[in-house]
Amino acid sequence: MDLDLVFLGTSASMPTAQRGPAAILLRRGGERLLFDCGEGTQRQLQRSVVGLPELEEVFLTHYHADHVLGLPGMLKTFALRGREDTGLTVYGPRGLGDLFKHLRPFLGRLPYPLDLVELAPGDELERHEYRIQAFPLDHGVAGIGYALVEHERPGRFDVATADALGVPSGPQRGLLQHGESVTLDDGTVVTPDEVLGEARPGRKVVLAGDTAPSPQVVQAAEHADVLVHEATFAADEKDRARETMHSTAADAAEVARLAGVRLLALTHVSTRYFGPDLAREAQDVFQETVVPRDFDTIEVPYAERGAPRLVRAGARPEREPAPMIESA
Repeated sequence: MDLDLVFLGTSASMPTAQRGPAAILLRRGGERLLFDCGEGTQRQLQRSVVGLPELEEVFLTHYHADHVLGLPGMLKTFALRGREDTGLTVYGPRGLGDLFKHLRPFLGRLPYPLDLVELAPGDELERHEYRIQAFPLDHGVAGIGYALVEHERPGRFDVATADALGVPSGPQRGLLQHGESVTLDDGTVVTPDEVLGEARPGRKVVLAGDTAPSPQVVQAAEHADVLVHEATFAADEKDRARETMHSTAADAAEVARLAGVRLLALTHVSTRYFGPDLAREAQDVFQETVVPRDFDTIEVPYAERGAPRLVRAGARPEREPAPMIESA
């Protein structure tokens, strides 16, 4: 099952020539989950190799303008291109209903079902193979981060042992791999623990929205494969970061170090800084740090298949060259 992140907007507060406001698309198999929807998100999608999919779920971390202004245009575009039967659910912290009361005059009547679900820290959305956990942020407003946590997978199937036990090739081996015991023709019962190795962990991706460094984020990100954390400021603006309840690159790196994550991705980059500057500051604390640009991707393989990795311009069409301004 493929899992990756597509960085559609990595700027703080306002767009720049190279970076759009906050938006990240998580792709898991055929699923497409959008986290935040800053101004111009639908165009970023259209400019990418992803295109503008019929999104069914949008997750908002909080309601500052740079995280939600792209919603009205995108929802209206879905309506104008004939979407009717496919519903869309928007999740967010307390205040989601109030936000949409203000957006209604811009949206008008939508021909497709739109559901609004307010989440509180600690709430979980249980899916077939994973769950999405909401956790608290420290930003001075109602806000939540999201952790996608896959369920454990069965251990590797031991073919040699199955052969020795007389389990024939075919459906019975499939049942064992899915955790069910089987009865052979001679009446022998074979249990999954006889032919399966230890359970293998799933993957964990944590997306923290705007936040000051927080023990709650450390807890939510414990042993994550990827932590996406804001780095609005560098150390020279540490006091300003505290005043505005944001983080410096070093703050985010310390969160990653304490949580024991595999890869830290810094985003929400202020126009004051270039990505390599923030990366160097963070890497003094936590070496496995990257600063994605718009249209970069991060691939998240299963642990036994390698480490998460940043793919520069991974979602940028070949005909559109990547900007060289922030090359390091």
